[in-house]
This record gives sequence, C-alpha cells and structure tokens, in this order.
Amino acid sequence: MKYYNGFLPNYSVGVESYKAIPWITRRYGKKAVVIGGKTAIEKAKNELLEGIKDSEVTISDFIWYGGNSTYENVDNLKNNQLVKEADMVFAVGGGRAVDTCKVVCDQLDKPLFTFPTIASNCAACTAISVIYNEDDTFREYYYPKTPADHTFINTKIIAEAPVSLFWAGIGDALSKEPEVLFATRAEKLFHTTLMGAQLSKACGAPLLECGKKALEDCKNNEASYELEQVALDIIISTGIVSNMTSDPSYYYNSSLAHCVYYGSTMVEKAAKHLHGEIVSFGVLCLLTYDKQFEERDKIAAFNKSIGLPVCLGDIDLCEDDVATIVEKASTVTEWYCAPYEITKEEFVKAIFDTDVYGKSLM
Repeated sequence: MKYYNGFLPNYSVGVESYKAIPWITRRYGKKAVVIGGKTAIEKAKNELLEGIKDSEVTISDFIWYGGNSTYENVDNLKNNQLVKEADMVFAVGGGRAVDTCKVVCDQLDKPLFTFPTIASNCAACTAISVIYNEDDTFREYYYPKTPADHTFINTKIIAEAPVSLFWAGIGDALSKEPEVLFATRAEKLFHTTLMGAQLSKACGAPLLECGKKALEDCKNNEASYELEQVALDIIISTGIVSNMTSDPSYYYNSSLAHCVYYGSTMVEKAAKHLHGEIVSFGVLCLLTYDKQFEERDKIAAFNKSIGLPVCLGDIDLCEDDVATIVEKASTVTEWYCAPYEITKEEFVKAIFDTDVYGKSLM
C-alpha cells in the first residue's frame, strides 16, 4: 500500500443544530435534495426548512428512500432526475435510509450530509453501509470512500423518537468497547487501528453513567444533557471507532456479540426483537466466553436496570435454539474477529452459561 486516507466524522449537535446547515454546506452548493424514511422526513421537515430559512440553500424535494438499503433502491435514486440535479444530498432517518444514501452519493460522487432522527446506531457517520437483498436477508457490506461530509444531530428530534429505538441503540453501543478490544487484542496494530482500539474505551462509560437517566428523559421527550451524551456515544463515538477499525482489507469492528445477533436471525421467534437488544445479550456471551466475569456482571446489572436482556428467554429464545444460532454465527466475518480460535462447542457453552447467570438475576 503506497498510501491510504483517513476520515473522521464532523458533526453539529443540539436542539438548534440545523441552524448551522447554511454555514456548514456553503462550499458544497446551494441545491439540496432530502432523501429518507417517510416518518423521519415528517419529523425533520419543519426543522430543516427552518434551518435553511433566509439562506441560499434550497431543497428541491423530499424523497422516500425506498424502505430498505438495497442496490435496487440505490439504482432507483441514482436515476431520479432531482437527485441527479442536486448539488448535495441530505440523508434523513435511521440506519437503512442513511446507508442507502451513502451508496448513492458514493456512486454519484455527491456531497452527503446526514440527519439522524433516532439514536439507534452509528450509520450517520460511518464509511460502511449494510446492504440487504430484496427479501430483507443480509447481502454484503459496501464501503464508501468517505463517511458523510457532516452529521447534524438535533437532540430535540432524537428525544421525540420512539424510546424503544434509543433503548436498542444503547444495547448496540454497549458492544463497541468489548468487541473491538477483543478483536484487536492479538493483532499488530498500526496507527489507525490502534487509535480505533484506544477510542473504543470511551464508548462504555457514558452509557453506564448516563444511560438510565437518558432513557427516562427520552420517555419524557426531554433533550437533556444525559440524552445528548448518550446520543453522541451511539452515533459519533462508536462511529469514529467503526471508521478506524473496518476497511475492505481488515475488520475489527465487531465480534462475538454480533455473532449472536446474526445467529438469531435464523430463529423466527427472535425476529420481533431489535438488533441492539439482541446484541446486548451477545455482549454478555462474549464476556462469558472470554472469562471476563467481573465486566460481564457489571454489564448484566446495567442491562437489568434498563430492561435489556440478560438471558435467552428475554429475547424469546431457548436452549433448543442455541445450536442453530451458533451454526449460523460460525459462518459470519465476526466469528474470526478474536484473539484465539473460537469453537462452536465452547460458544454453545458460553451462551448456556450466560443464560444460567442471567436467570440468577431474576
């Protein structure tokens, strides 16, 4: 490799963060097109229009992204005349909407600005998109050349979003520190991956310290200090780590906790549970597998305090499902993101042991 590029997310945060749109976008053009989820656009539309009021920035239209991050929806948007004519794209919504726009802008070489309306993942500032097939099964990861040019986090909109999504976002963010540190432990790290691993250590504490209060504030639609800290953790902190630990040539961004999630997709009754919800149980399984029992117990106590799962039954799974989960888990990239060989037998045992421990907390 003769050279490589590094990109860190830029962001604005706060209840009036959209007022920064004209200044932040001033060098990228004047005509924007908004692409996103239907509900997300409805929630953000007035704030966006107020944010660009009396400026040279105009919005040509508000376009639905298609409902899933598929290449078919990417192609539909790329062929939309309003998208073609826009100087820049404003991606509004959750992970799948934003991931779709990242691919569109990467392929059209257009500036991208993201406006997450929920704090459930770090898609708004990462240089990776999760692509699905039209039947909603996972297809592949797509790696845009850069993350979004800027992310605008309106904490008023975040506070008014469904609390269940914020709750699941906390569960997903809980995985970043233990998974990245586990995946990188035996690796010879260079500057970027070393930075990513070290920064992952900043992802856990804010969730444990502010998570419970932030959830209460979200229930009350209050854009509090605690909600802002947790939203920044979910969207920005984990996003920075993701950008530094995932690349087409290496991947340390997740590990066994996400293996549990991917495995659970093979069990139909688990489908009603959210991604971050299942991942948070996977964190306990990872820590059990690696014999980090003190850390596991701390995370389990936090999970219990906010209603995240601590045993199989909490996500409608039972012991009979574990073999199926592990069989699928052993086929995904994350299975190999470990400092030593992972075996199916030991992972089955770790899940069972986690389940027993979780039940003891009841």
